[in-house]
Amino acid sequence: MAARSTPRPTRRQPPGRVKRPILTAELLSIGSELTVGETRDTNAGDLARTLTSLGIAVRRIQALPDDLDTVRSAIRDAVDRVDLVVSTGGLGPTPDDLTREAIATSVGETPVVDPGLERWLRELWARRGLPFPAMNLKQAWLLPSATALPNPNGTAPGWWVERADGGLIVALPGPPREMTPMWTGHVVPRLRQRGSGTDVASRTLRLAGIGESQVADLLGEGLLRAADPVVATYARADAVDVRVSARGRADDGSTAKERVAAAADRVSAVLGEHVWAEGATTWSEAIEAALAGVGGSLAVVEVGTGGSLAALLGDRDWLTFTEALASTTATGRAHATPAALEHLARRGRELGEATHGLSVRARPRGADTAVSVVVVGPDWVHRERRIVFLGGSNGRTRAALAAAHIALSALRDRNGRGTLSDAPRGGARRDSGRRSDRARAGSGRHP
Repeated sequence: MAARSTPRPTRRQPPGRVKRPILTAELLSIGSELTVGETRDTNAGDLARTLTSLGIAVRRIQALPDDLDTVRSAIRDAVDRVDLVVSTGGLGPTPDDLTREAIATSVGETPVVDPGLERWLRELWARRGLPFPAMNLKQAWLLPSATALPNPNGTAPGWWVERADGGLIVALPGPPREMTPMWTGHVVPRLRQRGSGTDVASRTLRLAGIGESQVADLLGEGLLRAADPVVATYARADAVDVRVSARGRADDGSTAKERVAAAADRVSAVLGEHVWAEGATTWSEAIEAALAGVGGSLAVVEVGTGGSLAALLGDRDWLTFTEALASTTATGRAHATPAALEHLARRGRELGEATHGLSVRARPRGADTAVSVVVVGPDWVHRERRIVFLGGSNGRTRAALAAAHIALSALRDRNGRGTLSDAPRGGARRDSGRRSDRARAGSGRHP
C-alpha cells in the first residue's frame, strides 16, 4: 500500500539526554528470508558505503532471522559496542515482523500507538475504500525516545531512537525502494547535522597484469598490517584493487588526506607499472577517455574468447564494430599468425569505420591461456603476447582483461600519457616508433 507522506509526530523524548559523538556503527539485516538464502541483502552494502563516507566506522554487519530473542540480543550487544545501530527489515505488520518489539525491550520502553501515525495509516485504506486491517496498527507504534521517519513509498515508518547513553538506533524498512529514500532523505541529513563521523580519506588504485598474492608480496606485511593508514588488497572480477584509507588527525598533526596521499605514493612506487586507473573506473571508461583524447573510436575482433572482450566493454558509442569467432572456424584457423591477426584488426577497423582496430586471439597453453593482441592505430601497430592464469571460461575472461589492458596502455603511450602513474612499461621492442612487439610470459602475470 503506497503512501505519499508520513506525518511527523510530536517528539516525546525524555529531557536531559546528552548526545555523544557518532563514530562507530553496526548494521543488522533482519529477516528469515536473508538467513535461508531466499533474498540477497543489498541494503547493508549501501549503508556501509554511506557511513564510511561520513567517517563512521562500520564494525559489524549481521543477518538475523525473524526471532525476537535473537534480534533483541543482537541489538543489546551492538548498543554496548557502538554509537549507532542501524537495522533494516522487520517493520511490517505481520506477527513475524518483530524489530519494533526487539528495540523496545532493548531500551526498556513500551511502544504506544501514535495518533498522528494512526490517522495517516487509516487514511491510506480509506482513500481506497478498504477496511483497515487491525494488524497494521503496530506500524503506528512509537517509543517515548523515538521519532518516526517518513516513508512515502510504503506503510512502515522508520524509527530514530535516541538512546539513554547518547547513542542512536535507527530502524529502516527492508525493501530497498522504501529503505533507500528514507536513509538518504532523512537519516543521512540528520547524521550530518549532528556532526557525526570524523575526517576520512581514501584512494583506490586499480591494477592489471598482476595477481593479488603478488601485490601483497611486493607491498610487504609492514605496509599491509599498518593500522593507519590502512592498505588493503581486493581481488575484483575486473582488476586487483589496492585501497588506502585513513581517519581523523594523527598524533603528528597530519590529516587523513595527507597520510593517504603518502601511502598511495609508496604503493605507486612499487606497483606503478600495473596501475591503470583509480577509484571505481571501469575498463570501458578508461578506454573511452584514452580514445577521446584523439577523437577516436574502436573496432574489435576476437578469436577463441567467446566474445568476452565485447562483453567487458559493453554497448558504447565509440565501439563501432565487434565480432567474435570460434577458434575452430575456418576464419579462426586461418588467422593464427601475428600478421593474420593484424589483418583482422585492420579489417574490423575498416568495417566499423573506426580510427583504431583491436584483435585478440586466445588459445590453450597447458593449464593456462595464451593471448595474442594486435592494436592498429592511424599510423602505428602494437603487438603483445601474454600468458594468463587458468584455461577454459576463466582463461577467456582473463584474456579479455589482458586485451583491454594492452589496448589501454597502447592508446595512452601513443597519446603521450603513458600509464596512469606515468611509470615506464618495460620489455617493449619497438620498430622505428611505429610498430611495437611485446611478450609476457608466466601464469602469475595476469589481470
